[in-house]
Amino acid sequence: MGRTKKENSTELNVDMDVKDEVLEEIEDTEDEIFAKEEVVKNLDATQLYLGEIGFSPLLSAEEEVFFARKALRGCEASRKRMIESNLRLVVKIARRYNNRGLALLDLIEEGNLGLIRAVEKFDPERGFRFSTYATWWIRQTIERAIMNQTRTIRLPIHVVKELNVYLRTARELTQKLDHEPTAEEIAEKLDRPVEDVSKMLRLNEKISSVDTPIGGDSDKALLDIIADEKGRGPEGEIQDQDIHNNIVHWLEELNAKQREVLARRFGLLGYEPSTLEDVGKEIGLTRERVRQIQVEALRRLKEVLTHQGLNIESLFRA
Repeated sequence: MGRTKKENSTELNVDMDVKDEVLEEIEDTEDEIFAKEEVVKNLDATQLYLGEIGFSPLLSAEEEVFFARKALRGCEASRKRMIESNLRLVVKIARRYNNRGLALLDLIEEGNLGLIRAVEKFDPERGFRFSTYATWWIRQTIERAIMNQTRTIRLPIHVVKELNVYLRTARELTQKLDHEPTAEEIAEKLDRPVEDVSKMLRLNEKISSVDTPIGGDSDKALLDIIADEKGRGPEGEIQDQDIHNNIVHWLEELNAKQREVLARRFGLLGYEPSTLEDVGKEIGLTRERVRQIQVEALRRLKEVLTHQGLNIESLFRA
């Protein structure tokens, strides 16, 4: 007995539905395979990089001073030696920021820009170790890159890619020019119209939400900025001691009241971290007056650290 048109149509629709489901399953499988391949590629590339940087020994304090002085006088070999001896420090710091929106190799690349900047700015006559100084620059460039990635995540993908090109170029030019590059300088570097660059930079400004205030009510101790990791290597031990020694030195730039407030607030000079209110009770001042002194002290510290090429936000994360 012949089949009706309705039966044939129904069977055709069922076949199409099954076909669509199969195609969707195939696409999902392909996406999963592609994602796994990308992970493997990233892991392979990371291992390759770690193998390439080798095991260059850390420089001693005397070697740092020797090579840093020569690097400041324009010795490219000394500059290269300082960079290569600290590439593992960049990897160590970059790993702390993994799974924050950027691949590990991208984090390392950004951190390397900070390391290069640190080598160019480091003054060995100031008395602290290079690893301490470089850590701030490395973290600053990595955190800025993560912030830019996070801010652009909701934009269309083609806009994100284009904006990232401009932002990365801007960071590279900053290293070379010693100032924030203008739209004209970025346009010249990329061989793009100035109008296009200006438009993208304005877009970047609009989606920015930046600058956490310094010195809120956080009770976090100053040295808590250093990750509590098991099996700390020599870089970590050097950083802890150098930071502690230099904090004491920096506090000497403040007057007695400012020094006492910061010491009590952030757990320095033998004090335990305290709230603004508790500090006020301990030294006989109101909470508001303690806050004012803290702001004044942090502003003064910022001047001191900025003069040395450091970033106070990396210390006091309120």
